[in-house]
Amino acid sequence: MSSALHTYFQGKLQLTATQLNELEPLFTPRHLAKHEVLTRQGETSRYGAFVVQGCLRSFVTDERQKEHILQFAPETWWISDQHSLTRHEPALFSIDAIEASDVLLFGAEFYALLQTFGPEFQAFFYRLLQNSLVAMQRRLIGVLSEPAETRYQDFLHLYPTLARRLPLRYIAAYLGITPESLSRIRGELARRH
Repeated sequence: MSSALHTYFQGKLQLTATQLNELEPLFTPRHLAKHEVLTRQGETSRYGAFVVQGCLRSFVTDERQKEHILQFAPETWWISDQHSLTRHEPALFSIDAIEASDVLLFGAEFYALLQTFGPEFQAFFYRLLQNSLVAMQRRLIGVLSEPAETRYQDFLHLYPTLARRLPLRYIAAYLGITPESLSRIRGELARRH
């Protein structure tokens, strides 16, 4: 098992060596080239990913071919279209690599095995899902009701390492604004500090 994933699980749960050994075959190491697609909107998703190195994003493309970024997944983050992966239905969004990335891919059987590890693992998994739901709800409320500057500050808080790593157009697509508006916001914040 990848040392990054082993460290992640040991930091969150006290897994036995047997449990770690059971998990290992469920993950497939893979290198994704920059812009390589893991999941394509409308196709059935086969994998989710744990990011070891690099950064992935999930996004939807509207009928005008404009991209709307839902989430970024830098190191030690999980990303998947759970709807598609677990129900074997068309993906609601695409996932690709923003940077060349090393990931550990997992399929739907990963979720099934987690449920057999006992109540502490089920509670952990439930917290992950709950945190994901809360984050998406906050993001939706922010997009609908908060000014762009507040959304940018929330982005900086959630993804502290990405502001310097990502092109402005990706951050702007996540915030739902133009790159020009984002440049103005960054300039205003820099002048204040």
